[in-house]
Amino acid sequence: MASPKLYRREEVAKKNNSQGAWIVIHNSIYNVTEFLNEHPGGEEVLLEQAGNDGTEAFEDVGHSTDARELMKKYKIGEVVEEDRIETHEKKLSWQPEKDSSSSGGWRSWIIPVALGIAATVLYRYYFLA
Repeated sequence: MASPKLYRREEVAKKNNSQGAWIVIHNSIYNVTEFLNEHPGGEEVLLEQAGNDGTEAFEDVGHSTDARELMKKYKIGEVVEEDRIETHEKKLSWQPEKDSSSSGGWRSWIIPVALGIAATVLYRYYFLA
């Protein structure tokens, strides 16, 4: 397999209009010129990011796996090593991430049980006395 063509960010910055729209996403370069009219969010969304790094905007929208697969069609190269920015691709998951602060267990029952006991004591004291 041939290695991808490498571009500097300065080269990408020149491709920022409807005649030539390149976007950097996760250090990969995409020529989205032909996709401008097909983009579900409209061409303005892509033109805002044209010539720039659109990684954050791309990930914030939460694109589907189909959209991520379609991107491969428009990939034309990679950013040269010295111009790369470290990015992390968001994992597609419909399950919430496990957070150690919301681990559940017996601690999550302390307040409801305490309120139940307090309500029982107050009920017996005021209504059954």
